[in-house]
Amino acid sequence: MAHVLVVGNATLDIVNLVETYPREDDEVRASAQFRRRGGNAANTAVALAQLGHEVAFVGTLADEPDARTILEDFAAQGVDTTHVCTVAGGKVPTSYVTLSRATGSRTIVHYRDLGEYRAADFARVDVQAAAWVHFEGRNLDELAKMLRDCRTRRPRAVLSLEAEKPRPGLEALFGLVDVVLFSRGYALHHGHARAEDLLRAVHAQHPQLTLACGWGADGAYAAAPAGELLFTPAFAPPQVVDTLGAGDVFNAGMIDALVRGTPLAEALVHAAQVAGRKCGHHGIAGLR
Repeated sequence: MAHVLVVGNATLDIVNLVETYPREDDEVRASAQFRRRGGNAANTAVALAQLGHEVAFVGTLADEPDARTILEDFAAQGVDTTHVCTVAGGKVPTSYVTLSRATGSRTIVHYRDLGEYRAADFARVDVQAAAWVHFEGRNLDELAKMLRDCRTRRPRAVLSLEAEKPRPGLEALFGLVDVVLFSRGYALHHGHARAEDLLRAVHAQHPQLTLACGWGADGAYAAAPAGELLFTPAFAPPQVVDTLGAGDVFNAGMIDALVRGTPLAEALVHAAQVAGRKCGHHGIAGLR
């Protein structure tokens, strides 16, 4: 078991389950509705806790009733929220999700009215026990300060960065971390129709990095600092139920394996297996 800090976003997810995804201007009835904790970093933190690690979530929440849903879920999953900053005013970030029973696909409308986590807050976090610190790639000016601070105060920790959404200036942070975990959407935005093309391009600029990129049902890829390119097929469950958060769980699977010293090729397979198991459950469940 390792001590892992996960820095980023937590949301309230309101999920409407429909038989098939509606066409524009359709009116359809949801067969079920779920209100649950979500958010990239929060999902990764919960997945790591399920996989047996001592995990703390680091981020902001609004001082309003919907925050209780998130905090109660963290508590039930054994995720430490000591370092959560509660912000007066604003609203817990909320994702309105349409989940198709036919395909397991999810479509998200996200609303945010909450200040981002600041480097000044992170400076008060005790990082001395952390074996791994994972950062969601957002609020980049503050994130750069956090990465440098963490590297100074805890040089032995492995630092990883999630590059899910293409944000201007995100690439400037690659040199401050050890591991970068990419999304398919990030690759496509940057003109890479294949994950391996993205990984080769980033490796050429940052050969010291360990890289990985999930590609959904088409598997996942990784690149070692030596330049070796690795692939694993996806591990689909008997029935795809819910893909919401699968990428976050893939990231958790990579961190889980690598922090235990697992070779990269095996870590990639493990991450794909864990993400596949997640897709057979609603929410973040059944990972072990």
